[in-house]
Amino acid sequence: MGLRDISSHIKKMYDTEISHAVLSQITDKIIPDIKARQSRPLESMYCIVWLDAMHYKVRVDGKLQHKAIHNILGINKEGYKDVLGMYISHNEGANFWMQVLTDLQQKGLKDILIACTDNLKGFSEAILSLFPKTQIQKCIIHQIRNSLKYVASEDQKAFMLDLKLVYKAINKDVAEDELLNLEEKWGEKYPIVIESWQRNWEELSPYFEYTEPIRRIIYTTNAVEGFHGQVRKVTKTKGAFVNDMALLKLVSLATKNIQKKWISTLHNWSLIIQQLYVKFGEWIPLNISIPKSS
Repeated sequence: MGLRDISSHIKKMYDTEISHAVLSQITDKIIPDIKARQSRPLESMYCIVWLDAMHYKVRVDGKLQHKAIHNILGINKEGYKDVLGMYISHNEGANFWMQVLTDLQQKGLKDILIACTDNLKGFSEAILSLFPKTQIQKCIIHQIRNSLKYVASEDQKAFMLDLKLVYKAINKDVAEDELLNLEEKWGEKYPIVIESWQRNWEELSPYFEYTEPIRRIIYTTNAVEGFHGQVRKVTKTKGAFVNDMALLKLVSLATKNIQKKWISTLHNWSLIIQQLYVKFGEWIPLNISIPKSS
């Protein structure tokens, strides 16, 4: 609730006036908790990390400005989700993501096995400059959405049927054959779309290296977008925030409530971690024994 809503509710329930200034002072009590959360040390390695931003309007000197909250959602080696950090900037860009990743590194993060991102220009380079061993998985859904922007509406249904044969293929070899078929059929009419898939293919296709349980969780950024959806249920009534801290307070409180439900490991984690150990074993400081295959 906004301060105006809280004040009105208290007036209605208790016939007591509480000013916006007093209410702001009360909610400011959570600021030390927010700062402690921002500065806490991180684990040295996270198996899967999703990176994405939410966008809000904030008043600065009486004018509305667009701000981006950069969120990092990670899965640790035990299979538990955690929000590794929240960072506010004027807009989403590779340069600011570089600052975010540098801060995470300074808090103790040494390795990311798989980083799931959207198709923001320069994002992969920013990640690999600090975490060179990380495998980048670009979001297939973002790539599809971007592709359809350049496909005529009357062709979209037929194009999607052919494109589905690429990203739903049983393995990478079959996917690459279907990508060639896609180019042969649609390349002359939509060269920009085909070129984009070819140019980004090596970072769109890593999920083919894994079985279905891992594919489902890394081929899109749905995990972090789902988290964002839960946050927006709380923030959707706010047209604009009075300042960055007001935005951060509300998002932090929403996140705290969301995380109360993260009490169990990711579904099928025992199978997932074994696959990751086969590929990244030397980087995973496991404290559990991995069963040997028979």
